[in-house]
Amino acid sequence: MSRDRDFTAVGRALSTPARSVFLNLLLDGTSRPAGELATAAGVSAPTASEHLAVLADAGLVTCASRGRHRYYALAGPDVAAALESLGVLADAAPVSGYRRSRRAEYLAAARFCYDHLAGRLGTGLTDAWVRSGWLAGRDELTLTDAGAVGLREIGVDVDAAVDARRATTRACLDWTERRPHLAGALGSAVGARFLDAGWVTRHRSGRGLDVTDAGRTLVRESWGIDLSDARR
Repeated sequence: MSRDRDFTAVGRALSTPARSVFLNLLLDGTSRPAGELATAAGVSAPTASEHLAVLADAGLVTCASRGRHRYYALAGPDVAAALESLGVLADAAPVSGYRRSRRAEYLAAARFCYDHLAGRLGTGLTDAWVRSGWLAGRDELTLTDAGAVGLREIGVDVDAAVDARRATTRACLDWTERRPHLAGALGSAVGARFLDAGWVTRHRSGRGLDVTDAGRTLVRESWGIDLSDARR
């Protein structure tokens, strides 16, 4: 069997703006109904269904029925990582209007990349933890003993992350910051802790995160990260 990969099916699946809208919304790891995705992309429900079927056939999204509705999600963290990396190569979607411009700014400040923190928040934490010796490496991240202690002290479930079947740590290339943020099981555990502690909250309209007053204080005083503008 050839070691070469045939990218044409994936390329075709990514070839329309509506599908890009769908994938951008699903990159935060949520499941969303087809109607919500259709509205966001400005297409009819039948057209959205056709686009989503193409994405499902390409292995990029999954579909689950809940009552009368179908909910779509990314097919897994590997798909999210691939799309995030492709974002480094892709042009930014055009933004018009004050509200959309501000939303784009907050998206760059703090968001979920599937299940882990991204944007300036995610890359800032990763950089700080490398400097402090909690993480070792750059392109390949490794949790240190000091990092395990420090993360446990802020309530991160390090043991569950280490015991998970997926990789404990992984460097995911951030498409807005052009440098890595922490992914893998540990990145997921950090993201869950930030949500559970109320340091970030999901915004109701998209991938962006609101960084709360408590969250901004934590990252500024603990790791020198200024996110004073990361609010809606």
